[in-house]
Amino acid sequence: MRDFVGDGPVTLLAAGKAAAGMLRGFLATSSYPIAMSVAVGPGPGESVPAATQWHTGGHPLPDGASLEAGRVALRCAADMSPSGCLVVLLSGGASALLAVPLEGVTLEEKIDATRTLLASGAPIHELNCVRKHLSAIKGGRLALAARGRVLTLALSDVVGPVEDDPAVIGSGPTVADETTFAEAAAIVGRAGLRDRIPPRVLDLLEHGCQGGLPETLKTSGVAEPGRMYRVIGSRRQAMAGAVSAARDLGYAVTSLESPVVGEARVAGADHPGRVAATMRQRTRPTCVVSSGETTVTVTGRGRGGRNQELALAAVDEMYRLGVAAVLASVGTDGVDGPTDAAGALVDSSTARRAHALALAPPSAYLSENDAYAYFDRLGDLVRTGPTGTNVGDLQVVLTAGAREV
Repeated sequence: MRDFVGDGPVTLLAAGKAAAGMLRGFLATSSYPIAMSVAVGPGPGESVPAATQWHTGGHPLPDGASLEAGRVALRCAADMSPSGCLVVLLSGGASALLAVPLEGVTLEEKIDATRTLLASGAPIHELNCVRKHLSAIKGGRLALAARGRVLTLALSDVVGPVEDDPAVIGSGPTVADETTFAEAAAIVGRAGLRDRIPPRVLDLLEHGCQGGLPETLKTSGVAEPGRMYRVIGSRRQAMAGAVSAARDLGYAVTSLESPVVGEARVAGADHPGRVAATMRQRTRPTCVVSSGETTVTVTGRGRGGRNQELALAAVDEMYRLGVAAVLASVGTDGVDGPTDAAGALVDSSTARRAHALALAPPSAYLSENDAYAYFDRLGDLVRTGPTGTNVGDLQVVLTAGAREV
């Protein structure tokens, strides 16, 4: 990596939920001459060096600050020394934090389209496909703006369809994108979506389909020797950390390799049964660790996030199985949806305690996407505050062992 960066000046750009931590780590472990240092995150950059320009952008939806941050990032790339290296420290959330719409679409229209896709439960790769084709910075366009070499170090929160896919992490501002205007148009043109997408967004995508706009960066667009990309952290490291901690506490540990994906309420209903067989095979305290990232199709007006919804969907099944166990589903970023919780806890007593408080059945709260209210009444929300990283979600199930199953 040092040979790739070379001896020229480094322009440092950190973007995402882990921007501050990644920037501090890079500066603490390297001795490159820094020509400029810019960081973009979802909150105040209280712990970054004074020489760093900090920008607070909007998340999960971009805002005017995201627009300004995106323009600053493009200027960093355009103004760098041709003999230097642009080092991009990328983490989850960068898609919203760096937002520069293509000419012909306003930021508000792009936000409307993004909000509609989020509410529809569109998976992250579809959301990013549309974002890229409405953006002047995503889909490799930041790399196109760079005058010198580009090194990207990324933390991945991507689980599919290709795990840790650089083209999906942060909507791939520095790598080639093989999706097309036609694919983006097909996504927003699906039944039930098209009428809710701003007309100028539809017009721009159609214009791109007809060849009226340049496509995102393709594989042949930038010489490969001028770019290097490394994923330095992912859900697998988070799982490994959880496994190590559980073993230190004396648990027998099993990790589920296949990611937890799909609709949160479906994954939540399935998860207790998925781990029950493993639990019953053990005679000592047991921990089952899994990870991934689900989606939520918003149909109600309640509050919650994908981890809270997954946990809520598990309540009835945990009660039915009668397993003396506790399930926690949390976001590694410490923020689950537009709430102050990272996720929630469920055990075999949750349904009974909810009934004692005269709460409606979980299905009623699920229909309103109101998992937060349910778990708040029970005192079973997990609140960590922002963690400064983002590598997807973790599910941890603990049980005392087969004697109590």
